[in-house]
Amino acid sequence: MNDILGRLFTLDGTGQYLDLPFVQSALLAAALLGLVAGVLAPLIVARGMAFAVHGTAELAFTGGAAALLLGISVSIGAVAGAVTAGLVFGLLGLRQRERDSVIGVVLAFGLGLGVLMISLYDGRAANKFGLLTGSIVSVDSTNLWVLGLVVAVVLLVLAIVYRPLLFASTDPDVAVARGVPVRLLSPMFAVLIALTTAIAVPIVGAVIVLAVTVIPGAAAARVTANPLAATLLAVAFAEVALLGGTLLSLAPGLPISGYVATIAFLCYLACRLVGRVRGQVRTG
Repeated sequence: MNDILGRLFTLDGTGQYLDLPFVQSALLAAALLGLVAGVLAPLIVARGMAFAVHGTAELAFTGGAAALLLGISVSIGAVAGAVTAGLVFGLLGLRQRERDSVIGVVLAFGLGLGVLMISLYDGRAANKFGLLTGSIVSVDSTNLWVLGLVVAVVLLVLAIVYRPLLFASTDPDVAVARGVPVRLLSPMFAVLIALTTAIAVPIVGAVIVLAVTVIPGAAAARVTANPLAATLLAVAFAEVALLGGTLLSLAPGLPISGYVATIAFLCYLACRLVGRVRGQVRTG
């Protein structure tokens, strides 16, 4: 047991990896992903779209698997699959009571199709495994350009629609009554989630996308109701989880997904504890 723990959490030789170009690219990618995921996370939590993120991640996995099979960039395939999922979820699942069933149907189809395409792929097993658990060596210059472009687009659109989107997320009925275009914002936000999920899959894997797109927002919601403070905290939690997980994974040479998920979960537990202590102080 001690040997296993020692391998999981060793930092010996981590410094020598920091000079490697692929590690620097991975850290830059993690920082960009943490920024956009942290900004979106509080809105995802407010709109109750955690399951949608999971479904979108599975379709991003399907797109990535198709890209492997066709011999094109995994990032481009993941973006195509995730955007398709976002449009489907946004257009067919506008009503809350319809959303889960639509997501479940599309998720099951996409996951089955993705597994089939992965089985047909004859290339390196590491490429298959990386789609599920992430891989820092998959981040190359092409992926960085795609990542940077997607982050810029998502943040630009959010800057334009943030106020009506926040209004529609916190009180949709009143937003409709005030003339906010909720039916337009829902698919638009679904596409923003899709783009973010797509760029996350090659880094942290389809299995653990929730760790960076939902947990930071859920943690921040435990300690503050202020939208700006929640966004800043969510960005901080996402950055700590992604950058910390990347650094911790270097020496043992293991996928970063487990480290990222663990750090994000610890942030959530700490915020729950802070929120409970605050509640006890107020009632006391």
